[in-house]
Amino acid sequence: MVPTTGQEVLQEGSRVISKLTARDYNAEYKDNTRKYAYDFDYMLRDYMMQTFQPFLTKGKALEMGCYKGEFTKTICKHFTDVTVIEGADELIDYTKQQVGDHVKFIHSTFESVELEATYDSIFLLHTLEHLDDPVLVLKRVNNWLSESGRFFLVVPNANAPSRQIAVKMGLVPYNSAVIESERLHGHRKTYSLDTLEHDALSGGLKVIHRGGIFFKPLASSQFDEALAANVITRDYLEGCYKLGMIYPDLCASIFLVCEKGD
Repeated sequence: MVPTTGQEVLQEGSRVISKLTARDYNAEYKDNTRKYAYDFDYMLRDYMMQTFQPFLTKGKALEMGCYKGEFTKTICKHFTDVTVIEGADELIDYTKQQVGDHVKFIHSTFESVELEATYDSIFLLHTLEHLDDPVLVLKRVNNWLSESGRFFLVVPNANAPSRQIAVKMGLVPYNSAVIESERLHGHRKTYSLDTLEHDALSGGLKVIHRGGIFFKPLASSQFDEALAANVITRDYLEGCYKLGMIYPDLCASIFLVCEKGD
């Protein structure tokens, strides 16, 4: 979660704050009327890596935004050289306790960080929608990729069935809307596959694969409740994951796999 380029970034104590937009990254990840992350969201990250598996390249890995380190731990199973950029120092402290000292953490915004290395795999998961200037950051990602590197980009899907149902219920005004609880969590945009690919191409990246992850008939909170009550099983989750391969536009998340553009 990072401010737009040209904005002055202040250090207030150990917090990174954007002067122009007054964004406090330690505040944005905390729960409000809507939880920031559900148990379902953690399970979804396992399906993300399962989807990425055929495209992974060996070498150095960069994670852009770590939240509480669940996917960081997954990355560490596949890479020995891992760097994380995170704007919330509280999340860095928490994630360090999960993964140990062998991961390098950089407390910075994506726009202001200066990276000397290039990376063979870069992961930006459910974070692009938080950015004030996503295309600018994607241009920087293109520069950070090694010549044979790959960029794994995932965002929540505006057209997920659960969200379309919420629109019909009057809870969300339209599919791509950013509702107030999302805005308080730092959301700036709600993507569909076409708008996601447009931003990636505008950032100079080469898209080599696109799709959806996990067919989503229920809201995240409803998945948590159904799992807790044993209404749905692991086999049901596997079925939703496989169905998502057939109906990418009706998935919980949409993704791109990109390579370095010209």
